[in-house]
Amino acid sequence: MPRACTRWRWSTMTLTVMTCVDILADVMVRRPSPRELQEYLPLPQAAFHILVALADQDRHGYAIMQDVASRTDGQLKLSPGTLYGSIKRLLEAGLILEIDEPRRQSTDDERRRYYRLTKFGREVAEAEADRLASLLRQARAAGLVPKRV
Repeated sequence: MPRACTRWRWSTMTLTVMTCVDILADVMVRRPSPRELQEYLPLPQAAFHILVALADQDRHGYAIMQDVASRTDGQLKLSPGTLYGSIKRLLEAGLILEIDEPRRQSTDDERRRYYRLTKFGREVAEAEADRLASLLRQARAAGLVPKRV
């Protein structure tokens, strides 16, 4: 999977280092191998939560922070440094894209950057979820977690 892709703006279709056609051809034609997916695992906690936040809709940074805090009942609150450092690494890995804002609301700050989960990012997130589910099964089998009733 292309790691050199650092920025993609849908409106201008500009990419640094690689061309759009090369990346789209690579992403659309073949499915990443399990070995390619494993290179990204385990995901850092913040990165996994960001991918989960983007799984159902495009979001800007602050909305990602709010979603993560909400989904974890306030147990995990991403600081701006953690959030944007993680976003930078996810962009470089091709797991998310920066997009032009969806329909701008009058209350939106024009400086907001919106992000979208890529197909590869979804596959990596699914592989991480499978890995975590396997760990949970092992913990249940060892008696560390109560079995489901």
